[in-house]
Amino acid sequence: GGVNVVTIRNIKTILTAPRGVDLAVVKVETSEPGLYGLGCATFTQRYRAVASAVEDYLKPLLEGRCVEEIEDIWQTAMGSSYWRNGPVLNNAVSGVDEALWDIKGKMANMPLYNLLGGKCRTGVAYYRHVFGRDMEEAVEGVRRYVEQGCRYIRCQLGLYGGTLRDETGRLAGPGKNAPENSPFGVYYDPARYCRETVELFQRLRQEFGWEVEFLHDVHERLTPIEAISFAKSLEPYRLFFLEDLLPPEQSAWLERLRGQTAAPIAMGELFNNPAEWTGLITGRLIDYIRVHVSQIGGITPAKKLASLCEAFGVRTAWHGPNDLSPVGAAAQIHLDAAIPNFGIQEFAGFTEEEQEVFPGCPEARNGYLYLSGRPGLGVDIDEEKAAKYPCSFREHSWLLARRPDGTAVRP
Repeated sequence: GGVNVVTIRNIKTILTAPRGVDLAVVKVETSEPGLYGLGCATFTQRYRAVASAVEDYLKPLLEGRCVEEIEDIWQTAMGSSYWRNGPVLNNAVSGVDEALWDIKGKMANMPLYNLLGGKCRTGVAYYRHVFGRDMEEAVEGVRRYVEQGCRYIRCQLGLYGGTLRDETGRLAGPGKNAPENSPFGVYYDPARYCRETVELFQRLRQEFGWEVEFLHDVHERLTPIEAISFAKSLEPYRLFFLEDLLPPEQSAWLERLRGQTAAPIAMGELFNNPAEWTGLITGRLIDYIRVHVSQIGGITPAKKLASLCEAFGVRTAWHGPNDLSPVGAAAQIHLDAAIPNFGIQEFAGFTEEEQEVFPGCPEARNGYLYLSGRPGLGVDIDEEKAAKYPCSFREHSWLLARRPDGTAVRP
């Protein structure tokens, strides 16, 4: 260390929900007055558990540490719980890790992408989501995005697995074929879903031709053999990628799938553990890695993962849902700007409320995302405004998935 060693003075979690989605942002304050960093630690379904992990465990572990030692701090934080690679602890470590990269960028007076080797592209291509309750609504949704200059669009009929909402906006309950007294849940019919989705892409290609790139998210709602059949039936429509065709538990089927279809496969949104992705990458069984950057522990592991992927011809497609804070979105976009094997960035847009709470949000223009160019991650937080949007327990009803006969299944 030099003469003026900058150390961690305090670590805290800011919980806020400016768009009705519970976010967790970690703020690392330093011994240097006014110098702090922000990181995303959002695990929206269990946000309080993450806050506890940060404040009760990481804060006492890391107070007084030199902020420059990002790699060593990451290794120490990850190893100090002995058991590792779970979503709660990984998100907690990510919050600290991203905040330390933010601080390092501010100390160097550089945006993060410059610290990572500089830009490989001036703007980052993104895709948006269309959920149509019927075919016409889906076509209209696609048309709206195309008019905004968006060239990559993920299309779903209904929610995942074709689950539809009823007139009141609630997710539909048991269908007419469910047994008596079936519990409430999100019922979906895999056979109908596969049929209707193929019809959807047939219609979208007729309507929009081949200039638009279409994506689709299966959300693991098929048995492995259904998934293989489904992938083959979508081949004529040349999707940019087919996402989460299988649950992580059934990754071994990807080898069989690979031998039967040329559909580009994106996977990894649910991954936490390197053991889940290493074999898929080195075996060249996927085309896009979909991990949620904070779920794997932040920028430090994500840049290594991107390098591993580069060596095996796999491109990135970080998970960018609306339960990602603008801080986390910026971290992903900095990575996207700096890595040669960038594929596509999922983007949920920012509401006015989010832009108010998080000054410096990346901007979307004509199909590309642009960073503010400010040092570090370039996104700040207004704690007073954040406090106006408190988090609260929400039932994530779309996760209460059931098959037509009422059997509970994982999404």
